[in-house]
Amino acid sequence: MQVSRVRALRGPNLWSHHTSVEAVVVCSPDEECVGNLTGFESRLRARFPAISPLQPTGHDDRIPMAHVFELAALDLQAQAGCPVTFSRTTATVDSGVFQVVVEYSEEAVGRLALELAEQLVNASLDDTAFDLDAALAQLRELDEDVRLGPSTGAIVDAAIARNIPFRRLTDGSLVAFGWGSKQRKIQAAEIDRTGAIAESIAQDKELTKKLLDAAGVPVPHGRVALDADDAWVAALEIGLPVVIKPKDGNQGKGVTVNITTKAQMTAGFAAAAEFRDDILVERYLPGNDFRLLVVGGKLVAAARRDPPQVIGDGIASVRQLVDKVNLDPRRGNGHSTSLTKIRFDDIALASLAAQGYQADSVPPRGQRVILRNNANLSTGGAATDVTDDVHPEVAARAVAAAHMVGLDICGVDLVCDSVLKPIEEQGGGVVEVNAAPGLRMHLSPSFGKGRAVGEAIVASMFADGDDGRIPVIAVTGTNGKTTTVRLIAHLLTSAGLRTGMTNTDGVYVEGRAIDRGDCSGPRSARNVLMHPDVDAAVFETARGGLLREGLAFDRCQVAVVTNIGSGDHLGLNYITTLEDLAVLKRVIVQNVADRGMAVLNAADPVVVSMADNCRGEVTFFAADGQHPVMSMHRAKGRRVVYIEHGQLVAEQGQTVHKVALADVPLTRAGVIGFQVENVMASVAAAWAVNLPWDAIRAGLASFAGESDNAPGRFNVFNYRGATVIADYGHNPDAIQALVGAVDGMPAKRRSVVISGAGDRRDEDIRQQTEILGAAFDDVLLYQDQCQRGRADGEVVALLRQGLQGAARTSHIDEINGEFVAIDTALARLAAGDLCLILIDQVDEALAHIAAKVAAG
Repeated sequence: MQVSRVRALRGPNLWSHHTSVEAVVVCSPDEECVGNLTGFESRLRARFPAISPLQPTGHDDRIPMAHVFELAALDLQAQAGCPVTFSRTTATVDSGVFQVVVEYSEEAVGRLALELAEQLVNASLDDTAFDLDAALAQLRELDEDVRLGPSTGAIVDAAIARNIPFRRLTDGSLVAFGWGSKQRKIQAAEIDRTGAIAESIAQDKELTKKLLDAAGVPVPHGRVALDADDAWVAALEIGLPVVIKPKDGNQGKGVTVNITTKAQMTAGFAAAAEFRDDILVERYLPGNDFRLLVVGGKLVAAARRDPPQVIGDGIASVRQLVDKVNLDPRRGNGHSTSLTKIRFDDIALASLAAQGYQADSVPPRGQRVILRNNANLSTGGAATDVTDDVHPEVAARAVAAAHMVGLDICGVDLVCDSVLKPIEEQGGGVVEVNAAPGLRMHLSPSFGKGRAVGEAIVASMFADGDDGRIPVIAVTGTNGKTTTVRLIAHLLTSAGLRTGMTNTDGVYVEGRAIDRGDCSGPRSARNVLMHPDVDAAVFETARGGLLREGLAFDRCQVAVVTNIGSGDHLGLNYITTLEDLAVLKRVIVQNVADRGMAVLNAADPVVVSMADNCRGEVTFFAADGQHPVMSMHRAKGRRVVYIEHGQLVAEQGQTVHKVALADVPLTRAGVIGFQVENVMASVAAAWAVNLPWDAIRAGLASFAGESDNAPGRFNVFNYRGATVIADYGHNPDAIQALVGAVDGMPAKRRSVVISGAGDRRDEDIRQQTEILGAAFDDVLLYQDQCQRGRADGEVVALLRQGLQGAARTSHIDEINGEFVAIDTALARLAAGDLCLILIDQVDEALAHIAAKVAAG
């Protein structure tokens, strides 16, 4: 078994809505049915007993090794604790070659699972060892390293529950929610509106206390100490006992509490100095340690934090008791679990010594032994939820503290006996405020119920009913995609929306190109969705990007399918038939939002069938308003767009909107049939996102098919009295549409300049000139700049084969180079002639033609 071409599908894709890893797996003839491999399954199950059944009960099918590989990759992740359920193996047209797709929750883990699954299969084949425990531990460790921590994860889960899209921006905890101009960002439990000044204040504990004191919030008084001796002087000034800690520390690092002797002060100063140079001494407040969480000016959770401790049983040593507590599955080594393991270090041993114990001491039954003086969860502490007990005055002081510092999300550390009564009555105080506070103690407290703090944070960023989404319109098909994308974007802009657009020419934001080249894939679309100045987005969605990575979005508001025709890269990546192509293209239809719209070509039966896969509504378009599909859809009160008496008609029930084609320059008053289809699709999409009809009409009137507006899409020039048309058409369907368009245009003599894309089937290349040979007098053949895997002269030879027996063509030339071919064709033109130039290098060729036209 050989595994190759492993790639990550990071969005909805050909196979499922799940993020997945895809691999091409080649099986030997013997491996095409594992039932023929004596003892294989028993060896497999001996190494991985929990692997799923190879087939449902009662079946006796031929199971290829690729399917075993698939199940192993999925089940290894599941056994490691990853929430995955989907996998699939599909045979290709090549014998023994399969496509295997396995869901992942974290891409790195999914890729590792494939590697381990391959090792498992090979070990079972060769009857060699496979360490299952080590493999699962490796997956768990990697998953813990790369997945979001509990705090960030809780916020992401809350966003998902509200249908707010998210994207991780780094391997850490920086996450973006929403799209375009509606997006927001978080870093752990800190939101994008939190100011750097507020965060800086929170790190400066002395300044924080001054501000809180000014706001009437009780705080323990203290000052910065220069050295250990000065710290002892400060302690005597303040009054014993005291606390010593780094001035801008976090997570309880370097904090020593309840200091009553100079020796303790010396040790405490040394501990604090390991983390910071500025050391703060302040009054020690007796009482319990509480964390109050303030979000958006409201107290949303509160917990009592207890230091790491064990209870003696009269039998076990302190070390053994700690080991027993650390067996709790909720305790881990980092922040990925709800609790952290208690650890033995110098601070723990010093705490034991202060209580008269050592690590091997056996405390009496019921004796509470404290392992640390501070109660932070990150050092092994525990938490008890007390949210429902917080006195209104205590909550008000916490909110005031957060507001005074300027934190949108704030962890307020309070020391007092109880939160049941005001702080002032107990002599307590706020000892610290924290930016980006940990949420673990509120999500999964050791005791009490968890609180919906993730939901509270999301609610502070997005108002009720706001899902952070901008209108996303995805366009696919064989022909007309780029023009349709450009026209839809133009209509959105006419309605006042700042629009982002991707197509085969580049990436555009508000009409300005920010990238050039073929940008019809998911990477470019993701970049547009991340742009803060985008109110709406239109994406040309090509087959290549879908196959490589899937979609850049989880849902679109509108999916447009122009048509499905031959010659669109058939034969590549196991897409060999129109049916295969249709299944791939309909991915955008399958991922229309529940309240979204699919815009489908009613004249194309393959496209019509996609309606059954749409979870939203459907608008059909066709020039013939009486087409059976249109009539049926209209009768159901659904939306249709068609042409009648020289007008574009958009109809739903009693609602009818009309636009005269004479007012749509792109169609040349309705003469160019394929542009009429593009306009119908675009209008239906604009209607689906509720654009005002005045804006739609104005946009149609101001969009002309010129080279600066729709480059390479039936751009018409007048050259010395002859008509010159430049177009990027490069498959048989596009050629047929172009011939239909120019047939209605008068001409004395017709010539065409053409090359062919090498990444097409031979028959598709030949068919282009078969069509042209019946419509043009002269044909000039040239070779593309990039042959896309073909040998020199191979494509031109195929084009010439298509002209054999041509009904009309009387003259054929082969020209070396695109621009030489253009110059040759233009030089031969006389007034009244027509020349169709099928360009390859769109921008350069158009600029070349424009220069020739300008020079006369």
